[in-house]
Amino acid sequence: MSNYILEMRNITKNFPGVKALDDVNLQVKKGEIHALVGENGAGKSTLMKVLSGIYPYGSYDGLILFEGQECQFRNIKQSEELGIVIIHQELALSPYLSIAENIFLGNERHSNKVIKWQETFSESKKLLDRVGLKDSPETAVMNIGVGKQQLVEIAKALSKNVKLLILDEPTAALNETDSENLLKLLLDLKKQGISSILISHKLNEVSAVSDSITVIRDGQTIETMDTSAERASEERIIKGMVGRELTSRFPHRTSTIGDVLFEVRNWNVYHPQHSDRKVIDNVNIHIKSGEVVGVAGLMGAGRTEFAMSIFGKTYGNKITGELYKNGQQIQANTVSKAIQAGIAYVSEDRKTYGLNLIDDIKHNITLSNLKRISKNSVINENREIVEAQELREKLNIKTPTLQQHVGNLSGGNQQKVVLSKWIFTEPEILILDEPTRGIDVGAKFEIYTQINELAEQGLAVLVISSELPEVLGLSDRIYVMNEGRITGELMRGEANQENVMHYMTGAGGTSHADNR
Repeated sequence: MSNYILEMRNITKNFPGVKALDDVNLQVKKGEIHALVGENGAGKSTLMKVLSGIYPYGSYDGLILFEGQECQFRNIKQSEELGIVIIHQELALSPYLSIAENIFLGNERHSNKVIKWQETFSESKKLLDRVGLKDSPETAVMNIGVGKQQLVEIAKALSKNVKLLILDEPTAALNETDSENLLKLLLDLKKQGISSILISHKLNEVSAVSDSITVIRDGQTIETMDTSAERASEERIIKGMVGRELTSRFPHRTSTIGDVLFEVRNWNVYHPQHSDRKVIDNVNIHIKSGEVVGVAGLMGAGRTEFAMSIFGKTYGNKITGELYKNGQQIQANTVSKAIQAGIAYVSEDRKTYGLNLIDDIKHNITLSNLKRISKNSVINENREIVEAQELREKLNIKTPTLQQHVGNLSGGNQQKVVLSKWIFTEPEILILDEPTRGIDVGAKFEIYTQINELAEQGLAVLVISSELPEVLGLSDRIYVMNEGRITGELMRGEANQENVMHYMTGAGGTSHADNR
């Protein structure tokens, strides 16, 4: 009998004008965690959609064997019946239903079409115990965090007697603690005999829990590595993913820093629903021309709330404080006023706040500054194409055409479209909130390069990131936040993971005189 629970042989998948998968091979052993890595757009998700039946038999070439038997899945229900369950990066839960209802949605426990609620809740409790979630099965999903929602998805998979669990970027939106808990759960499921395919850009996590790693690049299998072997180093994985050596994760930049361009003084923000709860407490920061300033902090420190409150007061209540550009006070009470003042904000949630997913690349890029391509309220379509094409080439957005819907792009290319959109507004102050969340090392390097170029052009750049190496690698100076306050300010030369973490936990009080 074969040692493999899954074999995918010579899988080829074509879309109009694009070969997404080209003779791909994947073998997953029984009871192992098998990582699947590659750049955004490499074909990882397409391969999993072929496996799960989202792309049905007949729409691709090649052979799928599961537990030694050939499979010809025509829909996702057929693959789930055999025990293949995929958890997508965008969780498929209904926020208004309870945990128990979500677990058995589409797989209800019923008799004569009447749901057996007692059995539903009791079975849900057993599944929640298996994944280590203590919340009541009756709790609405909207009342639990993203980390717990991931556990609900896994409980849902276990309810279907899963044999092969596929997780697509499961920790992309999780904090460090929730990520660690999820990875421990994968190891526990492995002990129970459940095989897993882990798709992730976080190579440290991949190396920590996986038994094997398959690298895909440009729709082709590059190699499969045993993680117990010395050759399965992060450097080798990266080379396989991007097709070249990355001698440094961060491009070199010689900083040319000018005078103070942007200041936030005595900034206070209250929660939008709970007006007695202060979210941002008397924050003072400044950014100079040509400077990249990082903002570090644990989940809930107030980093995103701070950025959104600055950008058109899109978050918060009872906001007080002053904004200055080149020493002159400015008003940014609405998004349009913020843009007019030269402020741009790349949101951490590109799909909700950054993009129109059902529109094309060209329109997404130009949407924030239509005045630039119009006269007398009439858009010059030829100029729009020229401007969008220039940014597409500048940021290396991988797409066959500008008419491609943004929703069909990979995460890294979507992020490049968002960045292009705000570059198109010709900002002087650029706020980047989690600019590389959920994208691969190659795309990260390209975005880092663009950040450096924008700083070299004299922009004041503020980078918010949950990844400490990213903050340390990009920033000339770092502010650290804890519970809505600035607790530390560190120059590049004195910043390291230990002292940044010291201030992130609130242990350091307030450092330096900027928070006056």
